[in-house]
Amino acid sequence: MQQAVKNVFDIRRYRWSELFLLIMPSLFILLGMLQLQLISAHNNGKQFNQINLHNLPAVDLYGPQLLLIVALFATHVALSWLVPNADRTLLPIAGMLASIGVLEATRLGPDLGISNLGIKQLAWVLVGIGFCIATVWATRSTRWLRLYKYTWALVGLVLVGITVVHAHNISFDSPTHDQLNLGIGGLVFQPSELLKLCLVIFYAAYLAENREILADAAPLKIGNRTFPIRVPPLKHLGPLIIMLLVSLLMFVVLRELGVALLIFGIFVSMIYLASGRMMYVWYSLGGFAVGAVIAYNLFSYVRDRVAIVSTAFDPGVATNKGYQIVQGLIALGSGGILGEGLGLGHPYFVPAVQTDFVAAAVGEEFGMAGLFAVLGIFMLLIYRSFRIAIRARDTFEQLLAGGIGSIFAIQTLVILAGNLKLMPLTGIPLPFITYGGSSVLINFIMIGLLLRLSSPAESGAE
Repeated sequence: MQQAVKNVFDIRRYRWSELFLLIMPSLFILLGMLQLQLISAHNNGKQFNQINLHNLPAVDLYGPQLLLIVALFATHVALSWLVPNADRTLLPIAGMLASIGVLEATRLGPDLGISNLGIKQLAWVLVGIGFCIATVWATRSTRWLRLYKYTWALVGLVLVGITVVHAHNISFDSPTHDQLNLGIGGLVFQPSELLKLCLVIFYAAYLAENREILADAAPLKIGNRTFPIRVPPLKHLGPLIIMLLVSLLMFVVLRELGVALLIFGIFVSMIYLASGRMMYVWYSLGGFAVGAVIAYNLFSYVRDRVAIVSTAFDPGVATNKGYQIVQGLIALGSGGILGEGLGLGHPYFVPAVQTDFVAAAVGEEFGMAGLFAVLGIFMLLIYRSFRIAIRARDTFEQLLAGGIGSIFAIQTLVILAGNLKLMPLTGIPLPFITYGGSSVLINFIMIGLLLRLSSPAESGAE
């Protein structure tokens, strides 16, 4: 603690690069709000022959957005105290993505008939930032995360199990089906968001304990015959397979194919990171192919999702089941290279644009250049996550950081591929940008974990 205090007041070791990088999300949110206010004034009949200090929108209209900027800089100060040696790009990256999410929600809300959508998203971001700081403080030692690995997995599965039990109350026409009504002002919670983090903690802890056994798998023996297939002892691989199958089964029942794909991707990524053996990837892909064929033949909604990809532009499909994907592609095409301009497009024509198709909204108004810029920010976040994993002190922390990076990578890949009609559309959120409180909270918790793991002087088991 004394060293942390010393670093805060040591100008040479202060987190200057983080401080300067925070200027970018601050300017982005302020300039974006200025653009939206000017367009709103113009739509209400106000003409601007010349824009100057006298006809700019009043400063008090930016009050909520200024709260976000204050929160980011306050978090910077808190990190300088708690983890002065932590990664200095994670907070600006998360702040930039969260600013995009708040700006998109603010822009889309009025056209969707939800005037306070931006304020709601901003409130969740502020709460998420608080959770991020709390996570950094609570994980001064990561030992308790590793010791209670089965508890974390059980908590996530129980929450999803409760959702499955109450599935008869779920509308399958909604963007997401894994919802628990908290009974507080209509708030709902998505257990899948917590489950993915719980599974990463479980896998990281379990694989850290059994890493050598999984890496040194022996040829499969059945009776007196030996097969050229190397597998670890079932008692060591069994818990991983059981946890995977139970999770997948729950989300297949809930028709949440995107979450099922995410959970499968997390499993494959982490078992490869732990063992370094490609055979586990091939086994997993083989099992996935078999499961996909079975699901395709058993469930009509799986066949519908696949059919939409190839027939979306057929007249009978484009105005029915394929309407959302077609409108999303039209929005992306309308944006061109540089976009229509923030507030000047029509992304609200896309159903559920604030959730499933927020990438289409970004593409229409910021163009492909803006969409690629967002993709670049995500790639930087994923790179920093795996860089932290490489430099982590022990196997558990390496796998935990790598698993979090895998979550960000898989979610970004799946939702962007779905928006571009490269694969069946799934209902998982684009991290930080998609509207939704559960996603924002868990994303900031994961940023908090990465910040702690990137500070080797303070992290590690005790």
